[in-house]
Amino acid sequence: MPGMQALNIALFQVLGAGHDPDALLLWFASNVAEGASWVCVALMAWAAWRWPAQRLYALAALVTAAAASLLAHELAEVFAMPRPFVLGLSPAHIEHGIRGSLPSAHATVMFTVGLVFCMRPALRKIGLAILAVAVLTGWARIYVGVHFPFDILAGLLLAGAIAAAFWLLHQLGRRFVAPLIARDSLGV
Repeated sequence: MPGMQALNIALFQVLGAGHDPDALLLWFASNVAEGASWVCVALMAWAAWRWPAQRLYALAALVTAAAASLLAHELAEVFAMPRPFVLGLSPAHIEHGIRGSLPSAHATVMFTVGLVFCMRPALRKIGLAILAVAVLTGWARIYVGVHFPFDILAGLLLAGAIAAAFWLLHQLGRRFVAPLIARDSLGV
Protein backbone atom coordinates (compact mmCIF):
# COMPACT_ATOMS: atom_id res chain seq x y z
CA MET A 1 0.00 0.00 0.00
CA PRO A 2 2.87 2.50 0.42
CA GLY A 3 3.20 2.61 -3.39
CA MET A 4 -0.49 3.41 -3.76
CA GLN A 5 -0.27 6.20 -1.21
CA ALA A 6 2.80 7.60 -2.97
CA LEU A 7 0.86 7.62 -6.26
CA ASN A 8 -2.12 9.25 -4.50
CA ILE A 9 0.13 11.99 -3.10
CA ALA A 10 1.85 12.50 -6.47
CA LEU A 11 -1.53 12.87 -8.20
CA PHE A 12 -2.68 15.26 -5.49
CA GLN A 13 0.42 17.41 -6.00
CA VAL A 14 -0.45 17.68 -9.71
CA LEU A 15 -4.17 18.38 -9.21
CA GLY A 16 -4.23 20.27 -5.90
CA ALA A 17 -3.78 23.99 -5.34
CA GLY A 18 -1.06 23.42 -2.79
CA HIS A 19 0.38 26.33 -0.82
CA ASP A 20 0.49 28.81 -3.72
CA PRO A 21 -2.87 28.60 -5.56
CA ASP A 22 -4.00 30.62 -8.53
CA ALA A 23 -6.53 33.07 -7.03
CA LEU A 24 -9.14 32.81 -9.79
CA LEU A 25 -8.93 29.03 -10.02
CA LEU A 26 -9.12 28.76 -6.23
CA TRP A 27 -12.24 30.97 -6.19
CA PHE A 28 -13.87 28.78 -8.86
CA ALA A 29 -12.87 25.48 -7.22
CA SER A 30 -14.01 26.68 -3.79
CA ASN A 31 -17.43 27.59 -5.13
CA VAL A 32 -17.76 24.30 -6.97
CA ALA A 33 -16.50 22.27 -3.99
CA GLU A 34 -19.02 23.86 -1.64
CA GLY A 35 -21.99 24.48 -3.90
CA ALA A 36 -22.15 22.00 -6.78
CA SER A 37 -24.07 19.44 -4.77
CA TRP A 38 -26.96 21.93 -4.84
CA VAL A 39 -26.82 21.85 -8.62
CA CYS A 40 -27.43 18.10 -8.43
CA VAL A 41 -30.34 18.60 -6.05
CA ALA A 42 -31.79 21.18 -8.43
CA LEU A 43 -31.39 18.81 -11.39
CA MET A 44 -33.16 16.04 -9.47
CA ALA A 45 -36.00 18.39 -8.50
CA TRP A 46 -36.30 19.67 -12.06
CA ALA A 47 -36.46 16.11 -13.41
CA ALA A 48 -39.19 15.22 -10.91
CA TRP A 49 -41.14 18.34 -11.84
CA ARG A 50 -40.58 18.00 -15.60
CA TRP A 51 -41.42 14.30 -15.84
CA PRO A 52 -44.18 13.45 -13.34
CA ALA A 53 -44.10 9.79 -14.39
CA GLN A 54 -40.50 9.64 -13.09
CA ARG A 55 -41.21 11.10 -9.64
CA LEU A 56 -41.27 7.79 -7.81
CA TYR A 57 -38.01 6.78 -9.47
CA ALA A 58 -36.44 10.14 -8.58
CA LEU A 59 -37.61 9.64 -4.98
CA ALA A 60 -36.03 6.17 -4.97
CA ALA A 61 -32.80 7.76 -6.25
CA LEU A 62 -32.97 10.30 -3.44
CA VAL A 63 -33.39 7.55 -0.82
CA THR A 64 -30.50 5.68 -2.41
CA ALA A 65 -28.39 8.85 -2.24
CA ALA A 66 -29.13 9.16 1.49
CA ALA A 67 -28.06 5.55 2.02
CA ALA A 68 -24.92 6.19 -0.05
CA SER A 69 -24.07 9.18 2.14
CA LEU A 70 -24.45 7.17 5.34
CA LEU A 71 -22.36 4.32 3.97
CA ALA A 72 -19.61 6.65 2.70
CA HIS A 73 -19.39 8.41 6.06
CA GLU A 74 -19.22 5.09 7.93
CA LEU A 75 -16.50 3.76 5.63
CA ALA A 76 -14.52 6.99 5.94
CA GLU A 77 -14.65 6.61 9.70
CA VAL A 78 -13.51 2.99 9.52
CA PHE A 79 -10.65 3.66 7.08
CA ALA A 80 -9.67 6.92 8.83
CA MET A 81 -7.50 8.07 5.95
CA PRO A 82 -6.12 11.55 6.59
CA ARG A 83 -6.95 14.45 4.31
CA PRO A 84 -4.25 16.30 2.36
CA PHE A 85 -4.46 19.37 4.58
CA VAL A 86 -4.05 17.18 7.68
CA LEU A 87 -0.78 15.87 6.23
CA GLY A 88 0.40 19.41 5.51
CA LEU A 89 0.37 18.93 1.72
CA SER A 90 -1.92 21.92 1.30
CA PRO A 91 -3.97 24.24 3.45
CA ALA A 92 -7.68 23.50 3.59
CA HIS A 93 -8.77 26.23 1.22
CA ILE A 94 -12.37 25.68 2.36
CA GLU A 95 -13.56 25.01 5.88
CA HIS A 96 -13.59 21.27 6.53
CA GLY A 97 -13.39 18.83 9.42
CA ILE A 98 -10.55 16.36 9.83
CA ARG A 99 -12.60 13.13 9.76
CA GLY A 100 -11.52 10.39 7.35
CA SER A 101 -11.52 11.19 3.66
CA LEU A 102 -11.85 7.84 1.87
CA PRO A 103 -14.31 7.51 0.20
CA SER A 104 -15.49 11.02 -0.58
CA ALA A 105 -19.13 11.30 0.51
CA HIS A 106 -19.74 14.07 -2.04
CA ALA A 107 -18.41 11.87 -4.84
CA THR A 108 -20.28 8.80 -3.62
CA VAL A 109 -23.63 10.57 -3.46
CA MET A 110 -23.31 12.52 -6.70
CA PHE A 111 -22.01 9.57 -8.71
CA THR A 112 -24.73 7.34 -7.22
CA VAL A 113 -27.49 9.71 -8.30
CA GLY A 114 -25.93 10.18 -11.73
CA LEU A 115 -25.57 6.44 -12.31
CA VAL A 116 -29.08 5.66 -11.03
CA PHE A 117 -30.55 8.36 -13.28
CA CYS A 118 -28.56 7.01 -16.25
CA MET A 119 -30.30 3.63 -15.81
CA ARG A 120 -33.62 5.24 -16.69
CA PRO A 121 -33.90 6.25 -20.37
CA ALA A 122 -36.16 9.23 -19.59
CA LEU A 123 -33.61 10.54 -17.06
CA ARG A 124 -30.36 9.61 -18.83
CA LYS A 125 -29.49 13.14 -20.00
CA ILE A 126 -30.00 14.49 -16.48
CA GLY A 127 -27.91 11.58 -15.15
CA LEU A 128 -25.08 12.45 -17.53
CA ALA A 129 -25.25 16.09 -16.43
CA ILE A 130 -25.08 15.00 -12.79
CA LEU A 131 -22.08 12.77 -13.56
CA ALA A 132 -20.34 15.73 -15.21
CA VAL A 133 -21.02 17.87 -12.13
CA ALA A 134 -19.72 15.03 -9.94
CA VAL A 135 -16.44 14.88 -11.88
CA LEU A 136 -16.03 18.65 -11.66
CA THR A 137 -16.82 18.57 -7.94
CA GLY A 138 -14.33 15.77 -7.39
CA TRP A 139 -11.59 17.82 -9.05
CA ALA A 140 -12.59 20.92 -7.05
CA ARG A 141 -12.45 19.08 -3.74
CA ILE A 142 -8.97 17.83 -4.63
CA TYR A 143 -7.89 21.31 -5.71
CA VAL A 144 -9.00 22.92 -2.43
CA GLY A 145 -7.07 20.35 -0.42
CA VAL A 146 -9.82 18.35 1.27
CA HIS A 147 -9.52 15.13 -0.77
CA PHE A 148 -6.98 12.96 -2.48
CA PRO A 149 -7.69 11.66 -6.01
CA PHE A 150 -8.19 8.11 -4.70
CA ASP A 151 -10.90 9.43 -2.33
CA ILE A 152 -12.88 10.52 -5.38
CA LEU A 153 -12.14 7.28 -7.22
CA ALA A 154 -13.27 5.28 -4.18
CA GLY A 155 -16.48 7.33 -4.16
CA LEU A 156 -17.05 6.44 -7.82
CA LEU A 157 -16.41 2.73 -7.16
CA LEU A 158 -18.72 2.72 -4.14
CA ALA A 159 -21.36 4.54 -6.19
CA GLY A 160 -21.04 1.88 -8.88
CA ALA A 161 -21.63 -0.86 -6.30
CA ILE A 162 -24.61 1.01 -4.82
CA ALA A 163 -26.08 1.64 -8.29
CA ALA A 164 -25.68 -2.07 -9.10
CA ALA A 165 -27.51 -2.97 -5.88
CA PHE A 166 -30.23 -0.43 -6.78
CA TRP A 167 -30.59 -2.00 -10.23
CA LEU A 168 -30.81 -5.50 -8.73
CA LEU A 169 -33.45 -4.44 -6.19
CA HIS A 170 -35.36 -2.63 -8.95
CA GLN A 171 -35.34 -5.77 -11.09
CA LEU A 172 -36.44 -7.96 -8.18
CA GLY A 173 -39.22 -5.51 -7.37
CA ARG A 174 -40.46 -5.50 -10.95
CA ARG A 175 -40.34 -9.27 -11.16
CA PHE A 176 -41.75 -10.30 -7.78
CA VAL A 177 -43.36 -7.36 -5.96
CA ALA A 178 -45.16 -5.60 -8.84
CA PRO A 179 -47.13 -8.75 -9.84
CA LEU A 180 -48.25 -9.25 -6.23
CA ILE A 181 -49.44 -5.66 -6.03
CA ALA A 182 -51.27 -6.00 -9.34
CA ARG A 183 -52.89 -9.24 -8.21
CA ASP A 184 -53.99 -7.71 -4.92
CA SER A 185 -55.44 -4.64 -6.66
CA LEU A 186 -57.57 -6.94 -8.83
CA GLY A 187 -58.93 -8.61 -5.69
CA VAL A 188 -57.61 -12.06 -6.64
